[in-house]
Amino acid sequence: MYAIVETGGKQYRAAPGEILQVERLAGDVGGTVTLGRVLLVSGDGGTKVGNPVVGQASVTGEIVEQGRSRTITVFKKKRRKNYRRTKGHRQSFTKIRITGISGV
Repeated sequence: MYAIVETGGKQYRAAPGEILQVERLAGDVGGTVTLGRVLLVSGDGGTKVGNPVVGQASVTGEIVEQGRSRTITVFKKKRRKNYRRTKGHRQSFTKIRITGISGV
């Protein structure tokens, strides 16, 4: 059994027991989160494809970790113009352990 969910503008394949690293979601470690935009659900009863989402379907999970990824360096330069800019960025993330899929 698995589902395709959308969160943070990206799509993820979620199956019970898996750990997903998604864009930051509000909540504390140990709390639960529900992902409501389910695009596809597949299980023993067959596959349901949404148009664009599957109604009455949801994916629940437990927040395992809240963190920030490695630093990405953004460097801009224009040759021969003495223009240089350096900037760093760290993206926040949430790790979720999928506990259940409903709406199959």
